[in-house]
Amino acid sequence: MAAPTHHLPGEGPRYVTDGGIETDLIFHHGVDLPEFAAFPLLDDPAGQRLLAQYYDAYAGVAEDARAHLLLESPTWRANPDWGAQVGYDAKQLARANADSIHFLRDLEKRYDATVPGIAISGTIGPRGDGYAPGPAVNPEEAAEYHSPQVAAFAAAGADLVTAYTLTDPGEAIGIIAAARAHGIPVGISFTVETDGRLPGGTSVAEAILLVDRAGGPDHYLLNCAHPEHLLAGLSGTPAERAAWDRIIGFRANASIASHAELDEAPELDEGDIPRFVAGHDRMAARLGEPTILGGCCGTGVRHVAALWGVPPR
Repeated sequence: MAAPTHHLPGEGPRYVTDGGIETDLIFHHGVDLPEFAAFPLLDDPAGQRLLAQYYDAYAGVAEDARAHLLLESPTWRANPDWGAQVGYDAKQLARANADSIHFLRDLEKRYDATVPGIAISGTIGPRGDGYAPGPAVNPEEAAEYHSPQVAAFAAAGADLVTAYTLTDPGEAIGIIAAARAHGIPVGISFTVETDGRLPGGTSVAEAILLVDRAGGPDHYLLNCAHPEHLLAGLSGTPAERAAWDRIIGFRANASIASHAELDEAPELDEGDIPRFVAGHDRMAARLGEPTILGGCCGTGVRHVAALWGVPPR
């Protein structure tokens, strides 16, 4: 097969992406991830080997599904507040974020004979915990806060950046501004609760319309909720329903439990895979087939392979 092409998500091809990397590493591989931070594994040869094996599995799904592959960096916690909690200062974070992209570029070479197209995304997480609403975020402050991570990804050659588990439109607006300042495409993914709304009560449609009025990202995704919870938010005025057309990807949770219930769970809830797939099918019937399709908390390669209709290796 020829070397992979470099379409960006949303330009035509469909992309396999990975599952819930942190929960997979913790519960399936026995890895200790303080503060849910996976990026320090890049500083350890054994950690790099484990991450490579993790991504290899999803490259296999892309190969079997004849789909493109979106490699997303393990840097959801690699921002100043969370990085400090695991001992990384600003200089170390800049290096870690850049290293994550270089690491994925090296993996890309392993897949270029079998995967038709690959894109590499720098993963951004929220400044807060990602599940509970906090004070309203000032977009200018968010742009300044997230700019160093965006800059590191852009300088290292990422194809795009994607912010996951956002709960506040203001933070989304700030991340978009940082991405535009550094000349890199950007995706925004919101977290919803069991009622299909952002944790603070805003509907996804309202959040998208608000963020788009401020300029908007290249595309939106939804993550960290079961497909049935995502479906719960598919209602509203014609303008609100039209806002859902801006969503091109889903990375759903395996479990139907709420975030609060999952936080208290002593064991991993991997959910019911047929129910998980059926929920995605209903989403696709309402919104069309997603361009980016992977998983979030509790999901692994079995879940993602099932979504793509291929057997796990």
